[in-house]
Amino acid sequence: GSVVASYPYDDSPTHKPTGVYSKSADDEVFKYLAKAYASHHPIMRTGKPNCPGEEEETFQDGITNGAQWYDVEGGMQDYNYVWANCFEITLELSCCKYPPTSELQQEWENNRDSLLAFIEKV
Repeated sequence: GSVVASYPYDDSPTHKPTGVYSKSADDEVFKYLAKAYASHHPIMRTGKPNCPGEEEETFQDGITNGAQWYDVEGGMQDYNYVWANCFEITLELSCCKYPPTSELQQEWENNRDSLLAFIEKV
């Protein structure tokens, strides 16, 4: 996991494991939606999630193009965009896939304003 808003495309024509910006026709809209979420999140907006083992990983404005981060063939956000005309971003909300119960209140606090800002944009 990480703390970042990722947007299509996750897959790239070259299938390089990382570093390929795979731009969609609606790239600006996706960046706008991802930034709407990330800019209201206290950790995500810094672009520095500081996840254990990935301390050097950074994301400008707390967002990333999926394939630039890492290539995923057959991902849901690409499928929904191409085949169902649905705009979907992927939100990575924690370095830990299953945060302990004791951290859930803080996770809610971190994401509440982001969720409301995102809903307003949608």
